[in-house]
Amino acid sequence: MLYLIRHGETVWNAAGRYQGAKDSALTERGRRQAAGLGRLLARIVDPSTGPLAAYVSPLGRAQETAAIIGRHLALDLYPEPRIAEVSLGAWDGLTDYEIESEHPGALAGAGPFDWFFRAPDGEALEDVRLRVSSWLGEARRPALAISHGLTGRIIRGAYLGLAAQEMLRLPVPQDGLYALTGLRADFIEAD
Repeated sequence: MLYLIRHGETVWNAAGRYQGAKDSALTERGRRQAAGLGRLLARIVDPSTGPLAAYVSPLGRAQETAAIIGRHLALDLYPEPRIAEVSLGAWDGLTDYEIESEHPGALAGAGPFDWFFRAPDGEALEDVRLRVSSWLGEARRPALAISHGLTGRIIRGAYLGLAAQEMLRLPVPQDGLYALTGLRADFIEAD
């Protein structure tokens, strides 16, 4: 079993600013989301197996989420750069308005899910898929992964063997987790 979590809501999430490889602190709501995920995991993880391996993106919002979850159950933390958020290059930290202002027409014809990969000097989808697939092949189980919205979609898509457009359409809630087991990715909502 691999539990996949998106970090809690951040200040930039709430403001509509794309973080990419940059960082933003959790909001109070994000801290509540992380605490709810910790309580959920404490209910569903068997404590007799010892601390749960937790692979955590090195970005601060994922690290803060891990620290809050760790108040509810024992975790063995492993920083894992391969599950960090997709870098949007020059668009890291910008809003839609700022992207259009600084790069007029760059988003023309882009769909709601593939525009991320149009950023100048940003990461390519196939590169991200390769890095998360490499990690998936090595991650021990049972384990927890604390990652991000776009990367979480790609992790689930790679796990399920989905085509690029299918994986990019996957939902990315911050109020629950995905249990990856067998050929399934089941959502479990936190309290």
